[in-house]
Amino acid sequence: MAKGLNHRQFCSLLDEVDSAYSDLLLHNKVRWLSRGEVLKRFAACLDHVKTFLESKGLTYPELEHPDWLEKLHFMVDMTGHLNMLNKSLQGKGSTALQMLEDVLAFERKMTVFARDVQKGTFSHFPSLREFKEAHNHINCEYLQRAIIEMQTAFGQRFSEFRKGKNTLSFPVTPLDIDPSMLNMSPFTGVSLPDLEIELADIADKELWVSKFKRLTADLEDVARQKAILAREHKWSDMEILPKPDKLVFETWNFINFPPIREGIKWTCMVLYFISK
Repeated sequence: MAKGLNHRQFCSLLDEVDSAYSDLLLHNKVRWLSRGEVLKRFAACLDHVKTFLESKGLTYPELEHPDWLEKLHFMVDMTGHLNMLNKSLQGKGSTALQMLEDVLAFERKMTVFARDVQKGTFSHFPSLREFKEAHNHINCEYLQRAIIEMQTAFGQRFSEFRKGKNTLSFPVTPLDIDPSMLNMSPFTGVSLPDLEIELADIADKELWVSKFKRLTADLEDVARQKAILAREHKWSDMEILPKPDKLVFETWNFINFPPIREGIKWTCMVLYFISK
């Protein structure tokens, strides 16, 4: 259908029926999640697609099969959720901790998605909900199982990162974490005894306590602004927000204990490059 004449004829059909869309999208092979937009556009234009195929004497039985269509609309919604996760993981200046937290949050959301499907409310599946209203039947058990299997796969894939969450959290909340719970391998040139004694030295000093409180507040503010801009789809505006990795660097640069400062700065560099 993407070949020359057929493509032009299909675009003309969409124009004739006053469709909200003027064309189908083709996915970008470099960014596989762009296929989610293709699915969404395809589902929205499905009636016009079938009309065009009929005019060409082509038949695809699955386009009339309720089970196949149910899965199509399910994938439209689920790939949309994955697209949102993908966008939250993109961009410069995020830390490995932030990306891990986004993934863990998505795992929790899948519990909500599974319950939503089980109840048949489809509050988080607008395309599937619209399909149900037209066909009055959905295999909720099958779709719920698919979500649970996806959630299990996420848990397995990111299990090692979950174990390292304390270590990834350390540059932001060093005074709230037991050093013995850390994986010390990223802390180049810093032994655990040195780390423990230097943390003890600053733990009750208001100057340093206030700096890490301010760091947490600044990071929370950036996250809040980012969430607002994401809801409004203002992706370019997100680029001008302060970068979390730089906020972390600036805080640690104030600490005048060479061993711990250099070790933590190196750790932050590792987290920074992971996020690129």
